[in-house]
Amino acid sequence: MMKPLIKICGINELKTLNELIIIKEIDFIGFIFYQDSLRNVSNNLLQQLKDIDLKEKRPVCVYVNASRSLIEETSSYFDNPVLQFHGDETNEFCKSFNKDFWKVIRVRDLSSIQNISEYHDASAILLENYEKGKYGGTGKSFDWHLLENIKTLDMKIIVSGGINIKNVHNAININPWCIDINSGVESSAGVKDLKLINEILDIYNHEI
Repeated sequence: MMKPLIKICGINELKTLNELIIIKEIDFIGFIFYQDSLRNVSNNLLQQLKDIDLKEKRPVCVYVNASRSLIEETSSYFDNPVLQFHGDETNEFCKSFNKDFWKVIRVRDLSSIQNISEYHDASAILLENYEKGKYGGTGKSFDWHLLENIKTLDMKIIVSGGINIKNVHNAININPWCIDINSGVESSAGVKDLKLINEILDIYNHEI
């Protein structure tokens, strides 16, 4: 089984970021630019980010129906970022920035999975749980059995939604291209816990 990549998302303070940069198992670090999120990147942190060397970690800038100007401005602080679109953005809008992009599909049932085909220019598709009125951050998993229906697609799949030390082995066994971890490694809403991050990575290392 190929080893899934790891993304830790929702980083909103410098101390945690500096700790994540030195953890070898982490491939992507996600920064959320969405005012309604507890994990929204502040202007103060954004100014600090331009002086941070993420080393081999690739930044992922997360947006929900954001304006073109916000996307262009915030992503410019990073070297070779991935743009992650959580809202109702079209394939044409997502690709118009000439950067790699991931499109999020909120999974309610099998028909949700079929929406993947609309985003043929995406570098990867991120699947998360559908919850009415919410764009991400539900902290809950969708029915991962639905992924059996997309194994024939030539598309990189990222699994997200409530991944923690209790279910990360199930996420790994699905054999996605990448696992997106966020609220499952927080001591309280929006506050990353390095101990929980290391615990989940220990399980990850033993599962592979």
